[in-house]
Amino acid sequence: MIPVTSFAGKTVAVFGLGGSGLASCHALKAGGAEVIAADDSAENVAKAAQAGFITADLRNVSWGNFAALVLAPGVPLTHPVPHWSVLKAREAGVEVIGDIELFCRERRRHAPNAPFVAITGTNGKSTTTALIAHLTKVAGYDTQMGGNIGTAILSLEPPRMGRVHVIEMSSYQIDLTPSLDGSVGILLNVSEDHIDRHGTIAHYAAVKERLVAGVQAGGTSIIGVDDGYCRDIADRLDRAGKNVVRISVRNPLASGIHVEHGTIVRTSGGARSEIATLGGIGSLRGLHNAQNAACAAAAALAMGISLDVLQDGLRSFPGLAHRMEQVGCRGNVLFVNDSKGTNADATAHALSSFADIFWIAGGKPKAGGITGLAGFFPRIRKAYLIGEAAQEFSGTLGSVAHEISQTLDVAVEHAARDAEASGLTDAVVLLSPACASFDQYRNFEIRGTRFRELVQALPGVKRVV
Repeated sequence: MIPVTSFAGKTVAVFGLGGSGLASCHALKAGGAEVIAADDSAENVAKAAQAGFITADLRNVSWGNFAALVLAPGVPLTHPVPHWSVLKAREAGVEVIGDIELFCRERRRHAPNAPFVAITGTNGKSTTTALIAHLTKVAGYDTQMGGNIGTAILSLEPPRMGRVHVIEMSSYQIDLTPSLDGSVGILLNVSEDHIDRHGTIAHYAAVKERLVAGVQAGGTSIIGVDDGYCRDIADRLDRAGKNVVRISVRNPLASGIHVEHGTIVRTSGGARSEIATLGGIGSLRGLHNAQNAACAAAAALAMGISLDVLQDGLRSFPGLAHRMEQVGCRGNVLFVNDSKGTNADATAHALSSFADIFWIAGGKPKAGGITGLAGFFPRIRKAYLIGEAAQEFSGTLGSVAHEISQTLDVAVEHAARDAEASGLTDAVVLLSPACASFDQYRNFEIRGTRFRELVQALPGVKRVV
């Protein structure tokens, strides 16, 4: 735990008592603050009370005693309308912040030069965060990973020299961190997302920009420049005098880091050097993962990690569960769990990574279906359709070979059989549903876990090393 000493002797309201909210309560109390805990959920309030915290309906208390409102990231700050607790805080002149802001204040108080790598972007945040954490561990750092991935930040160990915090941040969390000041900030990409919470994509992009704009003096802002929003952000920060490292997987750069033919290349002042190669690294397959790896490599270099350690770390990266996860092989057939592919855009990354695909798709459909994936249909040897979307997807696939399997167990059995019988050298059974899971599974993790279990129960399947 990171005790929050910056509010010692003061009273702090905490609204939203899920994982990060309760962690904030414990950290504030450990640092000497009095905590008043609240939530719209009676069940969450009861849990906080059982944990020993004072609870109250913040509608019926005086806000004059509060030094701050610590808001959980899932609670609306601005759009579609501010949550009532936010309006109460504003009326009383009480600052509204999140748990990562509390971390930033503790770091500045006790270890301002301790490494702090903050990562955001519309896509690829979790893989990049996990990869950087892996690289820093290989390099010998005491590595603390959390934020939007895994552990709430205040449940990690406190900042100190020799210990690096690698923190994934959503736009919601950035919005609640006004003094965000990483030593390395990474913005992977920006595309339309969470407009219901930010109003416009311009506002969404501006929130994302704050993560790289706030990097502390002497730090490094790493920005993927393969979309227009991020190119503009990189140019603005350059003009502001920030140390900007541009990243591209689509075009060579005169200065920055790009990927060409599976090699990460650094260019500067006409000089060119090869940093690392991605060939043969199954956990980093595909153009999207090339961007993740290039950004992670840039972060490693900014931290002084050697090229040998970087290459070793990339090769030993196991990947994240449910994201292009290689769960087994049988003969020439590879089984890949991309259950996190819950929409067509995400599944496009997976389909672009293989040539001979036995594709398991379907679930609870999303707007637009899979019409946007038609360019990848020639890669599909056969599709196996499950869940509510099966009939709709069947109509979209048209002449592409497919069957309506309905359930995942049938799909896995038939896809494995057909892939093996095909005789193809590099056949892939790919679960990348392009759908939510909620018709048959509670979440994509449970769906992906079930796929892994079914595959590993097949006769002759071996784990991928």
